[in-house]
Amino acid sequence: QVQLVESGGGLVQAGGSLRLSCAASGLTFSSYVMGWFRQAPGKEREFVAAINWSGGSTDYADSVKGRFTISRDNAKNTQYLQMNSLKSEDTAVYYCAAGGPPTTINDSDYDAYDYWGQGTQVTVSS
Repeated sequence: QVQLVESGGGLVQAGGSLRLSCAASGLTFSSYVMGWFRQAPGKEREFVAAINWSGGSTDYADSVKGRFTISRDNAKNTQYLQMNSLKSEDTAVYYCAAGGPPTTINDSDYDAYDYWGQGTQVTVSS
């Protein structure tokens, strides 16, 4: 079965950095758009970033542009989210997601994605 396993979350001070990883198995990784979403307490799950199958195209939420970078390594079936200049408002559970066709990197609705990880907590202290 398909598994997406996130790692790399933790507690960091404002202005610091973290890199999240998502290891995928049970699917043809290079055929999927990969995305990151997050959900803060009391809020809806929101789109953070997405990357196309080759890694050549990406999309970001306005709130993270210039601070976060999404990437993928198809040889390792893994995607990453490098998070720099973290702010307290970035505190949330971060979820990895995989979307098969016709999902595109412009699909910011979580319903567009087929598979989800269990999430990893990111806490930014001010």
